[in-house]
Amino acid sequence: MSYLAYCIVAFTWIQLLVALLNAVSARRRQTALGSYQGVVSVLIPARNEEDTIGLLLSDLQRQEDLELEILVFNDLSTDDTMGVVTRCAQRDSRVRLVNSEGLPAGWLGKNYGCHSLAQRAKGDYLLFLDADVRLKEGVIAEAVALAEKGQTGLLSIFPSQIMRSVGEYLTVPIMNYILLTLLPLMLVRRSSFASLAAANGQFMLFKRDRYVETRPHEVFKNSRVEDIEMARYLKERKIAVACLLGDERVTCRMYTGFNDAVNGFSKNVIHFFGNSWGAAVAFWLVTSFGFLVVLSILPTVVGCLFLVAVVATRVVVSVASKQNVWLNVLLLMAQQCVLGYLIWKAIVYSYNGQLKWKGRSI
Repeated sequence: MSYLAYCIVAFTWIQLLVALLNAVSARRRQTALGSYQGVVSVLIPARNEEDTIGLLLSDLQRQEDLELEILVFNDLSTDDTMGVVTRCAQRDSRVRLVNSEGLPAGWLGKNYGCHSLAQRAKGDYLLFLDADVRLKEGVIAEAVALAEKGQTGLLSIFPSQIMRSVGEYLTVPIMNYILLTLLPLMLVRRSSFASLAAANGQFMLFKRDRYVETRPHEVFKNSRVEDIEMARYLKERKIAVACLLGDERVTCRMYTGFNDAVNGFSKNVIHFFGNSWGAAVAFWLVTSFGFLVVLSILPTVVGCLFLVAVVATRVVVSVASKQNVWLNVLLLMAQQCVLGYLIWKAIVYSYNGQLKWKGRSI
């Protein structure tokens, strides 16, 4: 048992080291300035997004340092999404609305929307955004400059997440904790291993020729985690991929409450662990109950250092993610309980086929 306890301690300190590397690399990233002269196509799939799509379009209309075309795919929305986009298009000729004629068999809605928009896009870069993302001025220009400098086929940014309810504070930080303690983001760009890949579908910037060459949304037309799958797919083909942490200039409120977040995260939480149920469950057990093994077997000094690493890891992840440090530390065990619940829900959904998103079974 002492061997197991020491393994738990080592794993926890490795988590802290990975989190520190991610935090440092995020702070060291310098603003890339460039004078890109081409067109950037901003492509937004939208289904029942009347409360958010207008805000994003307003943000895009203030991005005046690049030539943009802005295409929105209305995926059979039952609210006023089409009306909001139509009114924006009347004020800005760069905005175009594309209405879905129906979802073909074998496709998921978002993937088909992105694919459809890409077929109509004219830009040298294709920027896929979720409708609930918010952007400050200059963000797109900087992303393009970074992509040009790094010659990346795909550059993805994890937006800083906005949380306003207890349910969101219990769920949303979990994803940042998993990502930033298991994957050094600098290796996404520097390593040739496809397994060291990540992307966030909320902000994905493709070089057009690479997108046309690989047809990623078509290849993964039925994938619930198409962003991660596409990043790995491109790396397998020796195409450079970069994944960055965003700041207050790129934000998103992913969910509006506990049930909404559980339904959303349940469709992809297992993929953070290489699509392995065993790895997900093992991670949860170690990070939730490992302290019981360590404190009951190892010397007090080692146990104290272990607890320091546990808390420090949450602090570093929170700082890097621009989240409330004290609240994440206070809710540490509650978030671990929710993680277990998410994994269990994901397993149940996978077997009974009852996972729904935006009113559709997926």
